[in-house]
Amino acid sequence: MQPPFQMDNLNLKGQMNLNLEAAIASARPQLVEFLCHRPEWLLKTSQCFLPGLTFSSLDGITDHKEKVSVLLDLLENAGPATWKQFVQYLCMECDLPLDLEILLMSCAGEGNLSQKQEARAGVSAQSCARTEFGCRRHSSSSMSGKDAKQQRLDSGERYRHLLINSVRQRYGSRRAAGPATQGQIQPSTFNQAFVNLVIRQSKASRLKERADKPREDVALTPDTEECADTVVKLSDLFDSVVRSGTTKVIFLFGKPGTGKTMLMHRICQKWAEGVLHQFLLTFLFEFRQLNLLKGKLTLKELLFDLFLQPEDNPDAVFQHLRENAQHTLIIFDGLDEFSGDMDVSSSSKECPALLSDINRYMSISELFADLCHGKLLPGCTVLVTSRPKRLPNFLLNTVDLLAEIWGFDHKKVEEYVSHYFHQYSFREQAIAHLKNNTKLLSMCLIPALCYVVCICLEYLLLKHQMSVELPQTMTQFYIKMLLIFINKQQGEHAGSEETQLNCNKKAILGLCDLALKGLEDKKLVFYVGDIPEHVKEFALLHGLLTVFEVKTSGSLPEAGYAFVHLSLQEFFAALCLMISKRVDKNYLKKKFSLKSKWTLKNEGKTEFMESFHIFLSGLSSKECRTFLMLLAEQDEAWVQDKQGAILQSLRWLASTHLTGPKVIELCHCTFETQDLEVAQHIGSLLNFKHEFKNFRLTPLDMSALVFVINSGQDLTHLDFAGCPMNIDCLEVLASCKNVAHLSFRSRRCGDSFAAALSRSLRKMWSLKKLELTGGIITAKGLSNLIQALSHCLQLEEINLRDNRIRDLEVKRMMDVFSRMEKLKKIDLSYNSLSLNVVLILAKGVVGCQNATELHVRKDTVIIYFSGQSGKVPRSLDLRGEENKERATQTTHMKLCLHGCSLSPQHAEEIVAILQSCPRLSEVDLSGNKLGDEGCSCLLKSLPSISISKQLDLSENHLSIEGICSLLKSVNTCQKIMEVEVSLCHKTSILRFTGDREFASPHPRGEPVFSIGDQEDREENQTPTATKKIRLTDSHFQASDLEKLCAVLKECSSISELDLSNTALGDKGLWQLFQFIPSLKVLHSLKLNDNQISLNSVFFLAQSLSALERIKTMNLSLGHMQVVHITFWERIRVRSTSRSRRSFLACAMPVANGQCFSLRDCTMGPEDVTRLCQILAECTQLTELDLSGNSLSDQCIERLLTFLPYLCHLTLLSIRNNNFSPHCTVLLVNSINLCERIRKVEVRSSENAFLHFGASMESEETSCRLIDCAISQGQIGELCRVLKQHGWMAEVDLSRNQLGDEGLRCLLDHLHQAPITCSLNLSHNKISQDGVLDLINAFLTSGNTTEVQVSLCSKAALIIKLTSGDDPRKNLRLTECNFQPEHLEKLCMVLGKCSNLTEYVSSKNNVTVQAAEALLHSLKKNLGPLKISIEEPWVCKESVTSLLELAIQACGNLTEITICKDKTLFQLCMVFPPCLEKVESVVSRLNLCKLEVKRACFYQRVREKCAQLQELRWSHVELHGDEAEMLVSVLLPLPELKKFGLTSSSIMPTGVDYLITGLQKCQAIEELNLGHMRLSDATLPKLVLGLCEMPSLKRLLLNHNSIDDDGCSTLTEALRKMHYLEEINLSHNKIGDPGLINIAAVLLQMPNLKRINLSGNNPSPVGGEKLMDALAHCKHVEELLLPRNVFGDKTAVKLALCLPRMSDLKILHFQDNNIGPTGGTELARALVGCRLLKEISLSENNLGEGGIHVLSEGLPCFEHLQKIDLKLCGITDDASKLLSHGFRQCPSMEEIILSWNTLGDRGAQELASALPRMEKLKMLDLEKNLIGACGATKLAEELAKCPKIQFIRLWNNPVPKGLAENLTSQDSRLCFSFYY
Repeated sequence: MQPPFQMDNLNLKGQMNLNLEAAIASARPQLVEFLCHRPEWLLKTSQCFLPGLTFSSLDGITDHKEKVSVLLDLLENAGPATWKQFVQYLCMECDLPLDLEILLMSCAGEGNLSQKQEARAGVSAQSCARTEFGCRRHSSSSMSGKDAKQQRLDSGERYRHLLINSVRQRYGSRRAAGPATQGQIQPSTFNQAFVNLVIRQSKASRLKERADKPREDVALTPDTEECADTVVKLSDLFDSVVRSGTTKVIFLFGKPGTGKTMLMHRICQKWAEGVLHQFLLTFLFEFRQLNLLKGKLTLKELLFDLFLQPEDNPDAVFQHLRENAQHTLIIFDGLDEFSGDMDVSSSSKECPALLSDINRYMSISELFADLCHGKLLPGCTVLVTSRPKRLPNFLLNTVDLLAEIWGFDHKKVEEYVSHYFHQYSFREQAIAHLKNNTKLLSMCLIPALCYVVCICLEYLLLKHQMSVELPQTMTQFYIKMLLIFINKQQGEHAGSEETQLNCNKKAILGLCDLALKGLEDKKLVFYVGDIPEHVKEFALLHGLLTVFEVKTSGSLPEAGYAFVHLSLQEFFAALCLMISKRVDKNYLKKKFSLKSKWTLKNEGKTEFMESFHIFLSGLSSKECRTFLMLLAEQDEAWVQDKQGAILQSLRWLASTHLTGPKVIELCHCTFETQDLEVAQHIGSLLNFKHEFKNFRLTPLDMSALVFVINSGQDLTHLDFAGCPMNIDCLEVLASCKNVAHLSFRSRRCGDSFAAALSRSLRKMWSLKKLELTGGIITAKGLSNLIQALSHCLQLEEINLRDNRIRDLEVKRMMDVFSRMEKLKKIDLSYNSLSLNVVLILAKGVVGCQNATELHVRKDTVIIYFSGQSGKVPRSLDLRGEENKERATQTTHMKLCLHGCSLSPQHAEEIVAILQSCPRLSEVDLSGNKLGDEGCSCLLKSLPSISISKQLDLSENHLSIEGICSLLKSVNTCQKIMEVEVSLCHKTSILRFTGDREFASPHPRGEPVFSIGDQEDREENQTPTATKKIRLTDSHFQASDLEKLCAVLKECSSISELDLSNTALGDKGLWQLFQFIPSLKVLHSLKLNDNQISLNSVFFLAQSLSALERIKTMNLSLGHMQVVHITFWERIRVRSTSRSRRSFLACAMPVANGQCFSLRDCTMGPEDVTRLCQILAECTQLTELDLSGNSLSDQCIERLLTFLPYLCHLTLLSIRNNNFSPHCTVLLVNSINLCERIRKVEVRSSENAFLHFGASMESEETSCRLIDCAISQGQIGELCRVLKQHGWMAEVDLSRNQLGDEGLRCLLDHLHQAPITCSLNLSHNKISQDGVLDLINAFLTSGNTTEVQVSLCSKAALIIKLTSGDDPRKNLRLTECNFQPEHLEKLCMVLGKCSNLTEYVSSKNNVTVQAAEALLHSLKKNLGPLKISIEEPWVCKESVTSLLELAIQACGNLTEITICKDKTLFQLCMVFPPCLEKVESVVSRLNLCKLEVKRACFYQRVREKCAQLQELRWSHVELHGDEAEMLVSVLLPLPELKKFGLTSSSIMPTGVDYLITGLQKCQAIEELNLGHMRLSDATLPKLVLGLCEMPSLKRLLLNHNSIDDDGCSTLTEALRKMHYLEEINLSHNKIGDPGLINIAAVLLQMPNLKRINLSGNNPSPVGGEKLMDALAHCKHVEELLLPRNVFGDKTAVKLALCLPRMSDLKILHFQDNNIGPTGGTELARALVGCRLLKEISLSENNLGEGGIHVLSEGLPCFEHLQKIDLKLCGITDDASKLLSHGFRQCPSMEEIILSWNTLGDRGAQELASALPRMEKLKMLDLEKNLIGACGATKLAEELAKCPKIQFIRLWNNPVPKGLAENLTSQDSRLCFSFYY
């Protein structure tokens, strides 16, 4: 067999005879340094060794080093024999440094004792003088010191030979058993052929770095850095450690089965053969045997007692060993198996700077630690092996070399198998069998498993050479191996496997118990007493146990036994759990857990269970069930039950959070089960979104991972970050079919990795994204990848960031990419690409048809592709095949070369690249060094370059000349749409308009003027391209400004010009306005922050009259100056004359006027006068905004005097200006100064608005002075002003400080005033006395028709007056907190009033007695009187008591309403000419006897209710007498038309009794039995009653749990009710059958106008049937069908019906699961219902298409008052169309758009539409995404809309401070939940 490492091809003999010349060369410098201090001695010695030479030539050499060097040359040239004699003499005579002495002696050959004596004698015979030699070990001593040294050397030499022989016996190819093991059979298992292992070296420095980090675990995992592991040979392993006289620690780690122990034996063997010549002595200790030591020992006892005792003179040998420590190798194997505590304090911690006492007794952990620290045997080499476990703390800083044993690669596997089968004829067949089986090949990469596989393969090939079927899992292999071992011993007499197991069952069970007990006790070595004799004989016979000598200090060797491999012990332990009757399922689950690759610092003693869980999983497979049944002697159900417990644990573990290593372990367990169902379940739970980070993956790991992934159904994402893996892993990965995203991040990924991956990629057909980042791939690796990518056309994304690709085969690369139709992105960032390569890449990318973008920004290089599949989506197919072709061809290209150091020399090359691509959309050349020259070259070529969007030349060192070139390009290149330049921000951007944008229609929302009618205007408009120049933040000098003005003057096509923050000043502004008139198409001019003064304000105001094209002028001289001027657009129109079709350019008349806004400007009265004089000359001024200017009262007064001269003014706004009460009155007085003023509004003494009308009679006037601190003192002056004008239709004085006195003063001025006015005095601190005064004035006044008072939190007080003949007199009092004295006065006042028509009292502390007195006092001459009382006692009083109260009222009752849920008691009565005195009636009743009192009461009720028409009771409990009275007295009343009994109960007779009474109500027209819980048994009786109601028009049976059967019964009556106009069956349980019955009945109800079927349980099937019936209901006015989940199909059916329902006014269809399809069709059909007043489509996903169609149809709804689109998914994109539609709905009053996704843009669009919606009262925008900008815009526009009552903005992301500020300005903006 081959040695364990890759050796040089030298034979052993050549290696033993070292090259003399090389040895001299290596020792020469140190030797010269030593002898230069002793030149005379060397000269005399040389004369003795070279007697024939003369040395006179050396006399002239004065430099000692040169003289020594010459003498050494002479000795060396004398020949090898002379040189060896000299070196031996030198070592004996001189006290050389130990390392130099060993080096010289090893080179020259130490020789035996006689040879050394001859060398000394030869020199002595030649009379060599040594008396002056001062460098002897004992300069004046006798020969005894030399003899002692010689004695040590001789003893050491003899021990060395003894050690070599011992090692040869222990670890040689033919091992002999020791005395303690004589007669024992040695196992053959795991001790077969040795093949070199793959060892990879890591940086131990990384381990030292980890020691400084406060981590809980420091695991043995390879590093992720570029300098990490490399393959090493044996010589590299030991020679790489620099020899500096200190102890060297080499640490080898590897997974179980990778051959660590065998490698250590091999090293010992090769040392014994003389290969490792640098070591004189070698010792090997196994931690599993060291565990057996209980006491302490010295280093000498460790070396001699536990390994090999010297034959004689141990002290001399030990001293020799100490002197030769640098040539001593001590091996500690299996650190992971040590059961002690390695982190225990050692002497190195106690005294780190001192050596340990060589004779001190220490524990094994202390001895090990001090050896590693160099406290014992300093300079020795310590070699340690371990499984990947946490290192002891002291090792973290001492390891000099860290390496990992990987096991085999494919080549090594083939070599091993070849050796194993060298004597068989089927050797090639065996090799081919493994090569063809990927799973087996992956197993064989672990040497121990490779041996097991070979055993099984050998057995099967010998038995069945033609057909071989090997096991699939590691567990099955171990089972097979056990059976083979048993079979081999039985030979020809072997029976079946079942027979063999039965024969050996007892021994196997005993071996299982031994294995499990050992693992539980952390015991790996067993003594004879631990193992039953029959078990020992069985295990040794079949090679399952190994026997060896166990030495303990001071005792005789004993025989020790251990499983031949730890994995075998784990296998038998797992088997024990599965077959033991003592182990139940719960214990089995407890013992099953995943082994993490990370070992916690606080972990207890080492657990020897690396593969235990894997074996448990493997034994849970179906294939192992028979094996377990035989050993356990149980039936299949028993075994299956245990196996199920393991599978259940696996499923549970998959549902927990697992780290990457545990995921791999779980995959191993899953693979072992070979259960596809379990694998699929686990794969679906894991989904493999974990990152596998910083741990090594073997091909076996990858095989398990691939097995689980392939078992699943979903595509997965695999991310390997810093995970070392060999190329064999990639071959395994190639078989993974379900990987969509594959990522590798590691500095180990180089060209060879890329080449191997390229071979695997071709088989991964599902892969969509590939990432190879942070590697060392070069252009060579990229070439291999590109070749593979040509076969991976399904890839969508490739990431090669952070590699070393410095060169690119661009043409070949782009050819491949152009064929990858699904490719979207390639990332080549951070690859140090040169500028030349980038330009070549740019040229290639722009020529690639499917490339869409090249993004280069410094180190970032990304290429984007279209990623199209070649098919056009159906959504694009709107205009036929022509559009399909266009959609396929329009693939735009973006090119970004930012920060690439492009200079003017590159300009022509850039131009050529740009010209070669006709589909460029964006080009970014910012951050370069093109300068004026390079940019000028580009700009000149722009006409020949096709760019559709923008060109970015920012940060290219442009001067003013370069900027002028940019501006001139507007004229030279017609496709330029915008130029954006900023010198301060170094911005230079050109934006273009493509063909489609160039021909776009005129922007919406802007007024368009034309000659002729609207149709001709729409037909004949010819749009022109608009161009914009934004030249901001540049601070030009005066000379620069002149150049710019000269250039701008030539840009006649500019539509937007922004010169903000350019230091224009007043002079520059004047200079600029000299050429503004020549810019005919200018639409917007911004001159913000240009340091202008008030003089410029006046100058700009004058331009309003000079430039009639000005649309708006917004000026602000605040901290941020604002000058923004917009212009009406000039358009080209076609003449409407038939004789001419030429185009005429003409200035259109301004229809909508001009707006002037001046803010944050401090002005005095003279300034205001001057400004107003200027504005008076502006004949088109329509809006004037002077907000935030701190205008004084005098300024306001001056301003108001000019209002009559502003003839076209429609709105004057003055916000954020403190007004005194006097100033407020001045503003109101403006109505007397200017007759066109229609509305005066002042809010919070800060915000004032004056609205003007076109003429004096145009509309009603109003005055709102809200929260203006108006008190009694201003009332007189205010009333005089109002009287002078004539009182306005509306006066709002709410939230002021009038009080009772102010109210009385106001009432005095209103008394008998012939006016029609609504007066709002809410929140004015009015008391109960003030209310009584008001009521008194109300009742005595002839012009007051209504008073509403509320003294609760609302504090409402509204008075309505009329100058006409209005008989109404309504009084409403709410929560006035009246006391008894107030109620007494109230009754007295009301008793004097004979013309009251309605009295409403709600929660005013009115008692029953007070109510009775009130009913007595309220009288009316003629006509009806309505009395409503809401008090808590209403719900407590019985119905009888309330009726008794009702009949106390004067007049005949026509309506009785009792709603106990609302505590409402309401009566309507009429007064006949002659009334009976109530007192007489009461007295008559009192005279009656008790037995006839009820009859008298009933009679009185009949008399008082003889004209009763309406009876409505709600939430009442009718007991026996009351129910009898209802049925026998009230229901039979002849005039009763409307009856309602809802949410009530009738005790004890129930509803049936009521239904009996209803059968007598033949005149009834309205019946409401909602919320009455009508049962199925009741409905037939109700139907009988309904059949007797021929006049019934309204039937309300909502909330009654009516199901399909009840609905079927009900339809029998509906068929006969031909006059029915309304039916309400909402919120029942009607399904499809019931709905179908109703649909059938609808066809027979021609007068039906209102249908309510909300909230039932139909499906789309029933919905479609209903819609078919509705198509015939042409007179329906209200259709309410919400919350029925009808779906799109029903919506489409309804859409077909709607055009026939021409009378429809209200449609509710919310929450019906409508999607975009149904929503679009429904919106399109609504246009046919021109009479609609209310539409609700809320809580449906209408989609963009549905909203678009609905918006376009809104102008058709002339009568629409309310629309509800809550939760319809409305976005900002739809807001513009919606707003345009809303403003064309003339009757719109309420809009609900809450719970959508409208943002600031949407809010601004809606705000712009508000002034056009003259009747709008409420806008609900709750729960949207409106921020500060949107809310501010809404507040601004709300000021122009006095009729809007409130706008809801609750739960929008508006800052709290801003919300409070806006609410204080206008309380109609509501940001709270309650309003």
